[in-house]
Amino acid sequence: MFSYFKLQGKNKQAYTIAFYNLENLFDTKNDPTTLDDDFTPKGRKNWNYKRYKRKIKKLGSVMLQLGTEKSFHAPAIIGVVEVENQTVLVDLVNTNNLKNENYGIVHYDSPDERGIDVALLYKKELFELLHSETFPLYLNAKNGERDYTRDVLLVKGNLNGELVHILVNHWPSRRSGEDFTEEKRIKAAELVASITYKITNQTPDAKIIIMGDFNDDPTSKSVKNYLVNDTFYNPMERLIATGNGTLNYKRTWHLFDQIIFSKNFMSIKENTHSFKYAEVFDKYFLKEWKGKYKGNPFRTYIGKWYQGGFSDHFPVYVYLKKN
Repeated sequence: MFSYFKLQGKNKQAYTIAFYNLENLFDTKNDPTTLDDDFTPKGRKNWNYKRYKRKIKKLGSVMLQLGTEKSFHAPAIIGVVEVENQTVLVDLVNTNNLKNENYGIVHYDSPDERGIDVALLYKKELFELLHSETFPLYLNAKNGERDYTRDVLLVKGNLNGELVHILVNHWPSRRSGEDFTEEKRIKAAELVASITYKITNQTPDAKIIIMGDFNDDPTSKSVKNYLVNDTFYNPMERLIATGNGTLNYKRTWHLFDQIIFSKNFMSIKENTHSFKYAEVFDKYFLKEWKGKYKGNPFRTYIGKWYQGGFSDHFPVYVYLKKN
């Protein structure tokens, strides 16, 4: 196992890579082509402009803080999921907390039935966007028809001058049961593995970051057996072993939100970035502070009941150090 090298105090060469499931970041308009009716003013959740503005303000305040204990910079890269469209991302990066950070957006509409997508935010002064594309995940429902879900987003660019490839994921959920849906997440893992194979086939020493909400833990079959092969390292496996989690389901902590690296991030070479360590951002203000859900992520809704929180997931982040 690779050892962790703690950064002492703030470091000008420390850069944060983050991932955050934003829990149903919908605008308030009804899209007739998707199942977003609950998140409209007349919908089951009574989702209105005031609640929407409150949510993006809260999310922006969290994202600005990720990694700032050790880094002088706001996160260089933030992968996000459960966003409805480009509009909500533009509104998010223009909140008071983020508007001065000059974040660029990489987003594509996915075929997901609910209309939720994956996206990448990048700090323009630290990351130069070179290329982006999406890869569809083809799944079949019980009746043989296509089960539409989120695409995998691939972004290629220069992080402080070093070429990196980033894949943002939101794998199929466990809603119908963990065992019943496991095959779908294995297929997602196989898709991501095939993308990384193509990258390394063209560029053998390519530096790759895989992030996302995998709806599986670091120790689950889909992640451990089908994704993290000999060329990758998953620091989240150590975190879950020490009791860390990003969401709580039926009083059990899970770490579905993960950031995985190609092992060449572990070497120290001049003018390259090296992985230092990973964290779950689970500060007290992100938690339920009383009741039976005490300590869990302070979420926007519990069922149809509005709570006014942040998300049902804690964000995760890692530090890279520029050598």
